[in-house]
Amino acid sequence: MTRTRPDTDPELRALLADLPLVSALSPEVLAQLRQFPTPPVETLLEGHTVDRREVTVPSPDGAEIPLSVFSPAGTDRAVAAPCVYWIHGGGMVMGDRFSQLDIPLDWLDLFGAVVVSVDHRLAPEATGTTLVDDCYHGLLWVAEHADELGIDPARIVVAGISAGGGLAAGVTLMARDRGTPAIAAQVLICPMLDHRNDSTSSRQYAGVPGPWTREMNQFGWRSVLRDLADDDVPGYVSPAVADDLSGLPTTYLDAGTAEVFRDEDVEYASRIWAAGGQAELHVWAGGFHGFDTLYPKARLSAAARRTRSDWLARVLGYASAAPVPTQHRRS
Repeated sequence: MTRTRPDTDPELRALLADLPLVSALSPEVLAQLRQFPTPPVETLLEGHTVDRREVTVPSPDGAEIPLSVFSPAGTDRAVAAPCVYWIHGGGMVMGDRFSQLDIPLDWLDLFGAVVVSVDHRLAPEATGTTLVDDCYHGLLWVAEHADELGIDPARIVVAGISAGGGLAAGVTLMARDRGTPAIAAQVLICPMLDHRNDSTSSRQYAGVPGPWTREMNQFGWRSVLRDLADDDVPGYVSPAVADDLSGLPTTYLDAGTAEVFRDEDVEYASRIWAAGGQAELHVWAGGFHGFDTLYPKARLSAAARRTRSDWLARVLGYASAAPVPTQHRRS
């Protein structure tokens, strides 16, 4: 049976027409995709005045977790800055710490934030809780070195997109349950939250080419979970199955109407509200998965980015999402 689907925004639909799309992933396709080089970080940093530092953090199992630290150049390091801890997207099987980096770099410019991006291990080489554990231990290092990094430990924001949004949610649950570190807010951008992959929106985007489809989602989750039974999947890995969403920091979630993750993201926000928490949810009409990353200059993308930044300005105590003068960037 052909399922009806929400229309894609006309401007985005025209742009998407030039993008080669697939409907499914396989080990062979993944190997090919991983061969495409990511843009040099120097290209991503053009137009931003930053100091960059590379750090390697040991994980409990002996692996090394790379972190990239980006700080506004020419600012008073004696005054603590907010921090955005960034977790990249890629279906848990692709990407690196420089993926989608333009999003948090905007917040470096707007708020004088220190951006720390983590390079967690990927599935299928790493499975189970390994990915979220890597992200959590990277965040612990950031909190423990807040003074050295010029970070205000009371204004650490965990943010991520797609798979990184799901990992950000898992890290935040871990931090709540373990009592450390303190997280001021979480920003979950079109997050990948539910391994069950059985919502209405997931079924709507099955069997059709797209930036991310139900079949691709199934491949990503199987790569992480292998043959783990549904009842054994930890909430830290698939946050939608976490029993308790109380006690979480204020949360921002967004998604598009024309994407796989729409319904699981709406449900996650609803469960935060039901648990007495605060969440702001935006579902962008006509947005497909990752629309504002692929086409940041489209009108809908600009609106989504502006709304997200305005929310973060309020959370961080700024009057608006306007560039903060250099001498007052950190408060």
